[in-house]
Amino acid sequence: MELTGKTIAITGVGGFIGFRMAEMAKAGGMTVKGLDLSEPALERVKALGADCFVGDITSEQDAARLCEGADIVFHTAAIVEAVGDMGLFRKINVGGAKNMAEQARSAGVSCFVHLSSVMVYGFQFPRFVTEDGPLRGENNPYCQTKIESEAALGVMHDPGNFDVIVIRPGDVYGPGSKPWVTRPASFMAKGMFVNAGGAHAIMNHVYIDNLIDAVMLAIEKDAGGETFNVTDDAETTFADYFSRLSGCLGRSYREVPIPVMRALLWCLDIGFRLVGKPSEADSDTLNFMLRPEPYSVEKAKRVLGYSPTVDLDEGMRRVKSFLDNENWLPQ
Repeated sequence: MELTGKTIAITGVGGFIGFRMAEMAKAGGMTVKGLDLSEPALERVKALGADCFVGDITSEQDAARLCEGADIVFHTAAIVEAVGDMGLFRKINVGGAKNMAEQARSAGVSCFVHLSSVMVYGFQFPRFVTEDGPLRGENNPYCQTKIESEAALGVMHDPGNFDVIVIRPGDVYGPGSKPWVTRPASFMAKGMFVNAGGAHAIMNHVYIDNLIDAVMLAIEKDAGGETFNVTDDAETTFADYFSRLSGCLGRSYREVPIPVMRALLWCLDIGFRLVGKPSEADSDTLNFMLRPEPYSVEKAKRVLGYSPTVDLDEGMRRVKSFLDNENWLPQ
């Protein structure tokens, strides 16, 4: 599919991935529509000249409005957390994805790109696991609902009429990334960041622009019905990554033994429950950081011609520039 002149509709357009897609799509001569729950997040999207509005992916009316006149839907909106209520995750991550796809199909959209995650392989998986799996829900709401959303959309694929493409990105980082840049950097700036097991665990990072490049290639190559892992194809440890991030700030951080970190998370979990707040920490939070192996991106390289153009050195240079310019860190 030739992308210039096409209209792309983006769910979660105000988020980290959605916004960068909007920027790169506009730069490539595409028309951008977008939906997001946050009005403030949409302000910078509107500044790009995109047609966007506050809406909910579980609403048939909002989904239909977004898809009207679109050639492509890029579905990024989801609950992206390590822990939480399974029912809510299913409502948003599965029900929302299915609703968006149904409305897209009804509107005559030709290509639906679903942003899934390598977390469909769970916490323990074979070295260089391919798109064939195995898939493991781990009784974790994020892992499980990403598996279920892929299954729900897979049966909707109609070759040549409604092409469904599934992208499984690794750990997406870059300027503005909450889990991999702003959140850990804010803790580092306060001297509160700790990491466990980083000397051995693998961060399968993918720079945001590399991810968007892969998505564009999948659409251009008419890769409907296919699923692709997308990472920077590098075996970087979390220790290396966080060392680079702390270096951007001129700060240091502490490595602690895994049993100590599990005990700390257990205490935090109990603390949240005692004060009646939703828990933001349990053992799964740590499990996300202890994945031991890399994922295979050979299929994306072979089928799409994917080759990451921004390596970790350049990516962290851009992250440092972002942190220096934002001036958001506490003094």
